Amino acid sequence: MEDPIQLKDDGNKHFLAGEFDQAIDCYTKAVKSCKDKKVLAIIYRNRSACYLKKENYTNAATDASKAIDVDAADIKALYRRCQALEKLGKLDMAFKDVQRCATIEPKNKTFLETLRRLGAEIQAKLKTSFSTDSRVQNMFDILLDEEMEKDKLEKAANNLIVLAREDAGAERIFQNNGVPLLINMMETGKPEMVLASIRTLAGMCTGHKARAMAIIHMVGIDKMCSVMAVDNEDLALATCDLFQCINDSLTGGDKRIYGKEEALVLDASKDLKTILLALLEMVGGRKVSGHGRDQALNLLCKNVPRKDKKDTDHSRTLFTIDHGLKKILKVCGQIPDLPDQLPMTENTQLIASVLLNKLYDDLRCDPERDNYRDICDEYIKSKFDPKDMDKNIHAINALSGLLQGPFEVGNILVGRQGIMEMMVALCGSEREVDQMVAVEALIHSSTKMSKASFIITNGVTLLKDIYKKTKNEKIKIRALVGLCKLGSAGGDDYSMRQFAEGSTEKLAKQCRKWLCNPTIDVRTRKWAIEGLAYLTSDADVKDDFVEDEAAMKAMFELAKSKDKTILYSVACTLVNCTNSYDKKDILPELVQLAQFSKQHVPEQHPKDKKDFIEKRVKKMLKAGVTSALTVMVKADNCILTDQTKEMLARVFLSLAADPRDRGTIVAQGGGKALIPLALEGTELGKVRASHALAKIAAVTNPEMAFPGERVYEVIRPLVNLLGTDKDGLENYEALRSLTNLAGYSDKLRVKILKEKALPEIENYMFEDHYQIRVAATECMCNLVTCKEVQERYLQDGNDKLKLLVLLCSEDDDKLQRAAAGALAMLTASQKKLCTKMTLVTTQWLEVLQRLCLHDNPEIQQRGLVTVFNMLNSDDNELAKKLIECEMLEILTVIGKAEDNPKRQPVIDIARTCLVKAMELGLIKPFSSPS
Repeated sequence: MEDPIQLKDDGNKHFLAGEFDQAIDCYTKAVKSCKDKKVLAIIYRNRSACYLKKENYTNAATDASKAIDVDAADIKALYRRCQALEKLGKLDMAFKDVQRCATIEPKNKTFLETLRRLGAEIQAKLKTSFSTDSRVQNMFDILLDEEMEKDKLEKAANNLIVLAREDAGAERIFQNNGVPLLINMMETGKPEMVLASIRTLAGMCTGHKARAMAIIHMVGIDKMCSVMAVDNEDLALATCDLFQCINDSLTGGDKRIYGKEEALVLDASKDLKTILLALLEMVGGRKVSGHGRDQALNLLCKNVPRKDKKDTDHSRTLFTIDHGLKKILKVCGQIPDLPDQLPMTENTQLIASVLLNKLYDDLRCDPERDNYRDICDEYIKSKFDPKDMDKNIHAINALSGLLQGPFEVGNILVGRQGIMEMMVALCGSEREVDQMVAVEALIHSSTKMSKASFIITNGVTLLKDIYKKTKNEKIKIRALVGLCKLGSAGGDDYSMRQFAEGSTEKLAKQCRKWLCNPTIDVRTRKWAIEGLAYLTSDADVKDDFVEDEAAMKAMFELAKSKDKTILYSVACTLVNCTNSYDKKDILPELVQLAQFSKQHVPEQHPKDKKDFIEKRVKKMLKAGVTSALTVMVKADNCILTDQTKEMLARVFLSLAADPRDRGTIVAQGGGKALIPLALEGTELGKVRASHALAKIAAVTNPEMAFPGERVYEVIRPLVNLLGTDKDGLENYEALRSLTNLAGYSDKLRVKILKEKALPEIENYMFEDHYQIRVAATECMCNLVTCKEVQERYLQDGNDKLKLLVLLCSEDDDKLQRAAAGALAMLTASQKKLCTKMTLVTTQWLEVLQRLCLHDNPEIQQRGLVTVFNMLNSDDNELAKKLIECEMLEILTVIGKAEDNPKRQPVIDIARTCLVKAMELGLIKPFSSPS
């Protein structure tokens, strides 16, 4: 066995070198082999010091306790345990330890200061606790007094919610019998009382696993679900938030170190499973309101599928499919126009389709996907009944839900024997509801054109017949959308039109007519937008649509309505009108080759050229597209899918292309709306939104574009654009926007540095591309006032300062101005850099002289400021060297010049340099002979 004394000594050496992990390894090995109790106590004490340095306070306290067990008067171990306990928030125990230290060494100033400080903290904590306790009790007295005035009740409820959001306040409410009192508030049945209690419970559960578990068992999951099931949107949202806070705390949102108390915090898996089952019951429950059902589906969307596909555990998804897939399909199959259906909102079925898609995407292998398809197949087959038409349309509607979610599953089921025949039969039914369900299913089944050949072949005639024969507007509009969808199968390829010349324009005109008709219900008008989403792939239709301001405004108003199922269609239409979809570059050589081999070559419509797109964008901005987009971004995450977010980001980027339009976008809230799009969604969507943010932040006042704390949220997306995987234009725009932000405040500069942007900016100063190099140097010029940046320039072993000096010698005015400005500020802040500058390159003097003789007064002034900084640097040899060369002549010529308002700053700084040289005794003042 290894010698414990030697291991202890090795650990001490590592500790002194700051190598705490290696020191802990040595001490741990020494503990295993040591038999001497006194030596063992010293090893534990030393390891405790390592854990303190590593901020592992639980282990630090444990090791110090083991040392104290051997020697109760071990003053070092006592003080280390005191430090650890203080960090763990156990002030009373820490106070006792330092009290013992002060008893052993009464003259030790460190112990006496710690004793005084901890005593004061304990007193303050007790005072706060007592005042908080009385406040909590007072609030509950007011809330449970039936005769209390309404305004006092509201104030007490709001105060309780605010208090619960702070950890100390939440703990006081919990300790003072708060949960039973909150349950009493819930049982009053008054919506405002129930809402206040639910919001308070959410604050108490946030980030605290032990408290969350206690609240689950005290309140009960069934009780929470019954509140969420009430037909009250605010209550449903608040309870959804409570469940989310509980889920986050139980699945890793609580970062506290419990130490020995960890054993008291039980395994949460059973509670999580109970919550999941309760939510699945709510999905199919008849007594659950539409708002409650929406929130249950939202919670499943957020918490069941894996957030990171690298995580191998997807047991929650498999459990949900086995116990809840049929319930979700039941929701998709509901027909609102029929009696005895589940209560739903206009968004419920779309959220259910999104959930179906997320569950299917989360599966990891073919057998799991086969099981998913089999459950869906079995459910739809079980609903077919030749004698009951209501059951048949339920099955077809459930299939529509699948086609809007996991299309692959729906597409396979559409191909099953009897399904298409059933759709055709329903189209010929005399009942309006049968026709509507069948036509909608036909529309959804033709979503992916590559797989819709059967529908294109057989569906067009069927839909045309329905469109011509029916007098019902609701069915007519749906049939029209089906024709629109099939008519747009060629996308924006001008040569691949499905219908005769002018047919798509006629269809679009009819869609616009319905869209502008306020007498038609919202659900039906939404289908008109769905039709335009397909037809606007045709450039003629795009142009006609943006010319019709009334139709555009009608669409924007619908986008702001409560029915959020419309968002995807609106986003598609806007992407088409702005041409912000990805287009592959077609090489002329490949076109010639394709023509030679008689292959199809896509053709661009004349109205899809740049000048037409710019005109369309201007008209859309005038019609108020930005305000519609800002409302759409605020929609719930389950409906505002990542794909929709990406499309909105693309639209924003197209709208921000012209700098003159960016003020309009900011004025209508576009700057604020872009921040969530840049932080969440698909990678491509985040990049597009970040790029749009960069365009706006580069030319507008950040305090106006992103008011309040939002301006700090903008920096991370901009820094992400600096990555080498992004294209040059994105790098350039990001650098320009960061330059603008860095020029506004120290806080913004510090935030830019915290996001680790500095290495990237330095790299781009070496970039071959001239514009990127200029943008990076300008950004650095605005950052050099930060201490951290100055320290990087002071470090030895890098070429940062040399690069800055050499950039000052470039021929470009913009680059010279930025580099010279950075150099002037650096040498003013750090005198050592004046001397270092002469060592990094032999060309420093020549570069400085060129700056001082420059035609541009701004650059000349920066050069002269650098000269003054060098004269003022306390390096007499350097000052002497400057005055002994041509620099004195340059300064004299500039300083003797007549006053000139245009060049006055330059003349003044040259004169200041000459005065400084005289003060240093390097030159004498000119005096005429007597």
